[in-house]
Amino acid sequence: MKAASTKRMVVDASVAVAWCFEDESTPFTEAVLEALTRGTEGAAPALWPFEVANALLVAERRKRLSMGQTSALLQRLSALPIRVEASHPVLAFEKVLPLARQLGLTEYDAAYADLALREALPLATLDEKVREAARFAGIQLFTI
Repeated sequence: MKAASTKRMVVDASVAVAWCFEDESTPFTEAVLEALTRGTEGAAPALWPFEVANALLVAERRKRLSMGQTSALLQRLSALPIRVEASHPVLAFEKVLPLARQLGLTEYDAAYADLALREALPLATLDEKVREAARFAGIQLFTI
């Protein structure tokens, strides 16, 4: 789905993490961010904040970020209109796991695909394997 017409979308952690590093930002990730700042609502599975925070923690350990930078980035990300879904074991065990098997994805990546399928939303991701699986499953992808 084109950026201009998207009202809601699933935002993968790969996109959010790219916003945090100038050398990882792309026209695609900037278009997702711009869509969110212009009124598009983001959606993410319950694991999204953990994935994002872990990526920034790893960056701290590799001396790419300071603790202060991580805190500032997490505050900015928290201010974005991204609704994080509640966690339910039944969802992970009975819906996402079979989808992960079917699509050849990790449980984590399948959580984004499942949310996009259940809510009929386009998916914004940088992960090519997830993009291929989404196409196979009939999930619309966010495009610029």
